[in-house]
Amino acid sequence: MAAWTWRFEKADGTEVQPAVQPEEFTTQGDAESWIGEHWNALREGGADQVRLFEDTTEIYGPMSLHAQDA
Repeated sequence: MAAWTWRFEKADGTEVQPAVQPEEFTTQGDAESWIGEHWNALREGGADQVRLFEDTTEIYGPMSLHAQDA
C-alpha cells in the first residue's frame, strides 16, 4: 500500500520540521485534506512551502503556504 507524505520547506527548498506533526496517509485525498486543515499553523511555524510524495515519488510541489496577493 502506498504511503502519502508531505515534505515541509523554507522558500529556498531547505527542509524544516513542521509545527504540526503529520501522520502517514493512505490516500492522496487524506493527505490533501490534512494540509487544508493545517496549512496556516504550518506557515506560522516556519514552513513556506510543501511537496507531496507517494512513497519516494514526488507528486507535486513546491506548493506555497502563503496566500497569493489578489
